[in-house]
Amino acid sequence: MATLADVARHAGVAASTVSYVLSGKRSVSEQTRERVHRAIEILNYHPHAGARALASSRSNVLALIVPLRSDMYVPVMMEIAIGVVTKARGYGYDVLLLTNDEGAEGIKRVASSARADAVILTDVGLEDDRIATILQIGVDAALIGVPADPVGLDCVDLDFEAAGRLCVDHLAQLGHRTVAFIGEADGVYRRHTGFAERTLRGITEGAAVWGVDLVHRPCEGSYEAAAGTLARVLEERPQTTALIVQNEVVIPPLMSLLRTTRRAVPEDVSIVALCPDHIADQTAPRLTSVQIPAAELGTRAVEILMRRMANGGPSEVQLIPPSLTVRGSSAAARTGGGNSRHPAP
Repeated sequence: MATLADVARHAGVAASTVSYVLSGKRSVSEQTRERVHRAIEILNYHPHAGARALASSRSNVLALIVPLRSDMYVPVMMEIAIGVVTKARGYGYDVLLLTNDEGAEGIKRVASSARADAVILTDVGLEDDRIATILQIGVDAALIGVPADPVGLDCVDLDFEAAGRLCVDHLAQLGHRTVAFIGEADGVYRRHTGFAERTLRGITEGAAVWGVDLVHRPCEGSYEAAAGTLARVLEERPQTTALIVQNEVVIPPLMSLLRTTRRAVPEDVSIVALCPDHIADQTAPRLTSVQIPAAELGTRAVEILMRRMANGGPSEVQLIPPSLTVRGSSAAARTGGGNSRHPAP
């Protein structure tokens, strides 16, 4: 049986545009309307009851779905939530918070009962089963994160692949050729969470271009885990001159552990982190870092939804270009730590 997502894909429009055509509640161009009706006829699509219920009324509420997991950095999620709430209030909308524990069933419940006009989904996986529910129901949605197949979806995220490459570029230009990437907890990778997978891809690609000897070590968010991970890296690869860190929780213990092993930052080991600026500014020395624009992600997600609910139109994927701020934690590789050759073409 054809779904609303099938109709959207066949017509080359977003799922919510199909909903607008079915409900007649918003203006859609005649050309787009004809494409949708043609796809409905070809696929023999019958509208889902939840989509009809959602189109029939307005609640002026956005549903925000956030993870409550022990391996996620909650302050970043709260910054995203603050960005969503602040921007939504500017449009006269309230925000309903749902946890990931409710999953697809929570989305169905909120949409079919018309409790929320639209959904903002965070912690997006490359293959995320919640997306199928959103497309089937036809509810307006914005994703903070980009799945493997974003066709027909509205998404916003930091360009994590570019961020990963930026970290490697900075270190390689300083002569570092043996680098360890201390990443998120192992469960984040097992879920194929988009931001973590894309960062790893960018770092791996950058290392290949520069000829950097790279190792990736996932790390749980505890002092003991940080100690074990760092000890393993330095025991197996004593020539390591730089660390890239993407787990905010382990940054303080890593800095402490390096001091206790008498490795000075940046004289012996350079560090580049992907983290909010306030974390980078709280360490000694202050961290060279790629900022995570959490509040901006929340703000942009709301703006995308407001455009979607007002005008329909094609879906959009916004990737925020990363920027790296050089602070005191990175410097030229120590003698014998590498060479300064340029990347291969």
